[in-house]
Amino acid sequence: QAQLVESGGGLVQAGGSLRLSCAASGRTFSTYAMGWFRQAPGKEREFVAATTWNGGNTYYADSVKGRFTISRDNAKNTVYLQMNSLKPEDTAVYYCAADHFVATMQAQTPAYWGQGTQVTVSS
Repeated sequence: QAQLVESGGGLVQAGGSLRLSCAASGRTFSTYAMGWFRQAPGKEREFVAATTWNGGNTYYADSVKGRFTISRDNAKNTVYLQMNSLKPEDTAVYYCAADHFVATMQAQTPAYWGQGTQVTVSS
């Protein structure tokens, strides 16, 4: 059974940094596109970032470009989201996702989802 487990969330002041991790198991996720999404209270879930199976291509929401970096370590079946220059509006539950096709990320239809990790940015 495929499983994605996020970690690394927490409380940080505005301007600070956090690195989220997503550990994958149960399938050969090294061949899967991976992505990050977030959902703030009272708002719809939104796409944040995605990477192809080998990390060769990355995609970002305009709101995080230049501040967030997605990366992966296929030997560890782990994908990361480095978040710098955090803002209060980045506060949300962050979800990791996986799918064979990276196009599903921006369409918000990946096959596999994690349970989420809370990120809170104080002003």
